[in-house]
Amino acid sequence: MSNDFRVGPWIVRPSLNTVSQNGTSTRVEPKVMEVLVCLASKPGEAVSKEAILKTVWPDTFVSDDVLIRSVSELRRVFEDDAREPRFIETIPKRGYRLVASVSPGNGDGADHSAAVAHDLPEPAKRNWKIAWLSVAGLVLLCGLLVGFNVGDLRAHIFGSNPPIHSLAVLPLKNLSDDPSQKYFASGMTDELITDLSQISALKVISRTSSDVYESTHKSLPEIARELNVDAIIEGSVERSGNRVRVTAQLIYAPEDKNLWARSYARDVQDALGLQGTLANAIADEVRVQVSPQEQERLHPQHPVSPTLLENYLEGNYHLHRGALEAVDEEHQKAEKYFQLAVDEDPSFAPAYIGLAYAHGLILSGSGIMNPSPRDYEIRKAAAEKAAALAPQSSEAHELLGNVAAEDWRWSDAEEELQRAIALSPNRAQAHDALAFFFCATGRMDEAHKEIHIAQELDPKSDRLWGILFDEGRYDEAIQLQINDLQRQPDDGYAHYGLFQTYALAGRYPESIHELGEAGKLLGFAELAPGMNDAFRAGGFKAAVRSVAANMERLQKAGQVYMPDILAEFYGVIGDKDRAFYWLEDAYRHKHSTGAGGGLIWLKGNPMYASLRSDPRYADLVRRIGLPK
Repeated sequence: MSNDFRVGPWIVRPSLNTVSQNGTSTRVEPKVMEVLVCLASKPGEAVSKEAILKTVWPDTFVSDDVLIRSVSELRRVFEDDAREPRFIETIPKRGYRLVASVSPGNGDGADHSAAVAHDLPEPAKRNWKIAWLSVAGLVLLCGLLVGFNVGDLRAHIFGSNPPIHSLAVLPLKNLSDDPSQKYFASGMTDELITDLSQISALKVISRTSSDVYESTHKSLPEIARELNVDAIIEGSVERSGNRVRVTAQLIYAPEDKNLWARSYARDVQDALGLQGTLANAIADEVRVQVSPQEQERLHPQHPVSPTLLENYLEGNYHLHRGALEAVDEEHQKAEKYFQLAVDEDPSFAPAYIGLAYAHGLILSGSGIMNPSPRDYEIRKAAAEKAAALAPQSSEAHELLGNVAAEDWRWSDAEEELQRAIALSPNRAQAHDALAFFFCATGRMDEAHKEIHIAQELDPKSDRLWGILFDEGRYDEAIQLQINDLQRQPDDGYAHYGLFQTYALAGRYPESIHELGEAGKLLGFAELAPGMNDAFRAGGFKAAVRSVAANMERLQKAGQVYMPDILAEFYGVIGDKDRAFYWLEDAYRHKHSTGAGGGLIWLKGNPMYASLRSDPRYADLVRRIGLPK
């Protein structure tokens, strides 16, 4: 189906990738449109997942979660509900069915020139035909000149390279003699992505998605299709003594064509500035517009000492590993190296940014991080120092937004997060943070917009499940979480998130299993004894109450402090008094645990759903300043 068509009251134009109704048009990604066209080709019939994947991604292996995201995006556009579908119905374990009516389009996109000419008077008709033939002849002449490239006209008109609007930077290879220098190559990759991400006219894929291809055997066109980009940058870093050489090449992915290659050698202390130079060169080559403000932010940084650079890059290396693996030891190593960098040069803003991140991330979909009051103080002081030293830093403003949310300063939090995105439009983490801010404050339409931008910038991460969870779309969220755990089975936070979703979906045996897995992986194995026995004897509520009682004993002994998690446990089993006891405790000690005592999620977290009819809930929402 290549022509326009209707789905219910909506007009679908595949050639434009748009869906419109009542004069309002929404653009969708090309692959999302292809999914819709595939379903519309068999209206009312079940189309298997395998058939859709084979049709839309014929030469690329993609997992089911890519299809789930595409269908979720279509439901958002059609304002559809998976639980009561009016447009797209999920056929469990099989595929999807387009249940809305499908009919030919109304022809709005057709060429009306013949009709216009028919209504003209005879003299005007002759003039119209002459004008039309003149234009057609001019177009034909230009086509011939360009086609045969007369006088290199094609290069003058179109430029020598194909247009590039999006790219991914693959991990730069470590060509140094010392394998332990991998952290250095990793840091150089991160700096290059960070610099390129500041260019608003260019879509740059997040490092967490490009890192997936570090040891891949896939071709560059395959990688580009999976990441939905026009071009790939690959290269290497070689360090020898006090010198570093970075080599990079730009490949136009559809043709696997090398468009450009450069090699830069600098002293180690100029390595960070070198990446800014490289980012500028890439921007020039792909011919995207770089604003004066962006140009200024891409200026080479001041030289830094080799030891400062090493400590900073080591810190970033461990911070990145900690984020991927959810391992506290990695965050502790990162903290050590960032602190060494700060001690050497108290004016080096990037080290403060790293130090703040090493002490806890707040606005994210991950479950039960438990930073201490000391973590909060360090994070806040480091964020404020970084913003003072580097007011144009996107990361610094993102951190200030996180801190403001912890303080329940909601307008300040939104302002800082919006500023972070303005400074680095390609920063998926900032869009993610703003999306969860909107979730926390009940602005779900805006949350959807931001999380889909984050997902597009970081397509190999599942950022969507948290929004689906908050909306009560549990079956879809569960599928994405399972896919996540297949990739990272030892992520304790992911297991805890799956416990929550299974619990709210009423799938209690699976929920209790995931809670046990989360406890073991996050270092709380002592919470589990008796849980399974309690489940067998008294069911889900008895098992959760058993875990809550064990956690209360640990808190009394000073070993943990998680009042918000206890409130979740009691909330999901309907024990309102105990839930409010712990919510009030979190209110009194908001900086004794992460996320403002966990209360920034009071409005958005469905684990508290049983509490919302209670007057105590409305009073607590009012006291922390959340909108009603």
